[in-house]
Amino acid sequence: MTTAAADDPGIPPMPERTPRALREAIVQHAPQLLPDFDAHWKRYVADTYDIGTVPAFMARWWGEYAIARDPRPDVHVRDLEHRAAYECTDSAEARALLEEASNIRYMAARTEPGR
Repeated sequence: MTTAAADDPGIPPMPERTPRALREAIVQHAPQLLPDFDAHWKRYVADTYDIGTVPAFMARWWGEYAIARDPRPDVHVRDLEHRAAYECTDSAEARALLEEASNIRYMAARTEPGR
């Protein structure tokens, strides 16, 4: 996951790790995320004037963008979560699917700028 952009020139690199750069990358490469990104920013940062929430905001949206910019993990994570929620009848299997999705999200959130 951390070398996806380096391995595939069709995957945009991660931007600088700033809210503005991340928003610009979302606008260009994952516009489906923009309404939720902007609503989250407004609710937890802009409307509260609480810059202390920015690190948590960035951690969440950094990982979301890292996955959304590459269709392979994006489709895979959504499939895992869908299967866990709607197809599993065994709680252990559902937990394993969600754990796999969580691990992908964790690795995506660790992607460095430029990768």
